Amino acid sequence: MTQPTETARSLGLEGAVNARDLGGYRTSEGRVLRPGAALRADALNRLTDADLAALADHGIRQIVDLRSLAEVREAGPDRVPGLPTADISEAEYSATPVTVERTAPDGITLHHLPVFAEHFDIYVALRNALADRDAGKQRALLGGGKAEAMMVGLYRWFVTDEVARDRFSTVIRLLAEPAGTPLLFHCSAGKDRTGWTAALVLTALGVDRATVYEDYLLTNERSAAIIEHVVGSFGTRGLMQEPELLLPVFRADRRYLDAAFEEVAAGWPSFEDFWRDGLGLEDGVLDGLRANLLD
Repeated sequence: MTQPTETARSLGLEGAVNARDLGGYRTSEGRVLRPGAALRADALNRLTDADLAALADHGIRQIVDLRSLAEVREAGPDRVPGLPTADISEAEYSATPVTVERTAPDGITLHHLPVFAEHFDIYVALRNALADRDAGKQRALLGGGKAEAMMVGLYRWFVTDEVARDRFSTVIRLLAEPAGTPLLFHCSAGKDRTGWTAALVLTALGVDRATVYEDYLLTNERSAAIIEHVVGSFGTRGLMQEPELLLPVFRADRRYLDAAFEEVAAGWPSFEDFWRDGLGLEDGVLDGLRANLLD
C-alpha cells in the first residue's frame, strides 16, 4: 500500500484547508492514481485571492459543488477563477442542478449538484438547534449517541436514496469525460458527500478498502484546527452550553463509512452490481475513469 506524502496531497489553500489530491494511491493492479487529476475539498466560498491563483495553476477543468441551497445561502457561493460572480450565484442559489459553462477554452465549468434530503437535512436541523440556544433541546437532538446515529443514517441515505445516487453517479460521469479532468469536487466540510464520492471513485479503480478509509479519515487531521475553533466559538458566543455535542457531526468516523458500504452490500451482490444497477454506470464510464485518473 503506497501513500502519497501529506505535502503532495494537500492543495495548500488557506480558505479550504481540506482541499487535497487523490493522486498517488495505488490500485490492486499496481497502477497509480495520476496526481492533479481528481481533487477533493471543502467549500470554496472562503478562498483568498492567493488561493484563486493557486487553484488556477492546477489547470482545473471542472468544479462540482455538492452543497444544498441552505448551505450556500448560509456560507455563500463558491469563488471560481475565471467565472463571473453573477453566473456562479445564479447556479448555486438553486435547489436543483445547474451548470455554468467555462468562458474560455482553458477555463473552468462549475456544476452545482446539491445532495440533501428534503426531510433529512442535517445542516438545517443543526442550524435550527443553534438558533434556538436551548441547551435541553440541543442535548435532546445530539446527546446520548443521537448525533452519531444521525450521521450513520445520512451515510445509509447516500446509498438508499435514488436521487442521491444519481448525483454521485453524475460526479463520476464528469470525472470520466474526455478532457474532463482535472476535476475538483466538494461539499461544505469536504467530509461526508465528498468523502463518499472519493470512496466510490477509489473503490471502483481498485484501491484497497484500508486505503479508502485512510483517505476518508484524513479529514480529521486536515480540519482539526478549524473544528476546534468552530466548536469552541459556539461555546464562547453562547450558542451552546455543550458544544462538544457537535463533534460527532464535524469529525469523520469510520462507522459512518461502514454504514454506507453496509448498505451497498445489503442491496447489491457486489460493488460491481452497485456500480451498474445502483449508480446506473456503464463499463464505458469505468474505462473513462481509468483513462483519466490512472497512470
